[in-house]
Amino acid sequence: MAGNRNPAARRTSCPGVPQTAAGDPGEIIAAGVESAGSDLATVVHEPPSGTWGRGGATPFTLAEEWLGVPMETGPRVDELVRRYLAAFGPASVRDLQMWSGLRRLDADVEQLRPELRVFRDEAGNELFDLPDAVLPDPGTPAPPRFLPDFDNLIIAYADRTRMMTAEYRRRICVGALVAPTVLVDGSVRGTWKIEKSKDTAVLAIELFEPVPDHAALEEEGRRLLTFAAAGVAHDVRFTVVVT
Repeated sequence: MAGNRNPAARRTSCPGVPQTAAGDPGEIIAAGVESAGSDLATVVHEPPSGTWGRGGATPFTLAEEWLGVPMETGPRVDELVRRYLAAFGPASVRDLQMWSGLRRLDADVEQLRPELRVFRDEAGNELFDLPDAVLPDPGTPAPPRFLPDFDNLIIAYADRTRMMTAEYRRRICVGALVAPTVLVDGSVRGTWKIEKSKDTAVLAIELFEPVPDHAALEEEGRRLLTFAAAGVAHDVRFTVVVT
């Protein structure tokens, strides 16, 4: 993560940042401002990052100090491509650019072409993958899953039709927000949230369409509640909102 020392939005004190001329703590911008060239500093969320179950200040520190090693001075786009494909391949250049925020990566991927596997999707677009990556059988079962806000599976691709329709994407990705999603058979079928009271936690599931197996979805939902809301009574509630 890159932060900007010019105070402009959502600021937090950053241990390890030198004092400013005025004597105040140096500040790192966490998000919401444009890059400002040489003023950028590489920062990390130092564990514990934030607080569990409620909002609070998010601590940052300089990556070099936390890691104990200096940052590389030159970009390693080739390594970025390989690591992205290891997690999300097969994927297109547009997918890579969407995930990374970088542009004009065609030449970088082209240089790696001899060492990559190349596929084409139904629309004829090239998809790249690592040579030793294992592709699952198309018939492999995909059990229900609950993904959190801004999950990488949702934001890692420019073309998200493999996991949701354009209509569903408009309901999931609103402005800069990405809602927590419900996956059924590997595709987005709705959203979820946990509503807590003093002695109860309710998993509220809003489905965009009926699903065939509520029991499996409820079972996975109760596993989520066991993890995220231990020590209170649990309930799972379904609504279907079709537009």
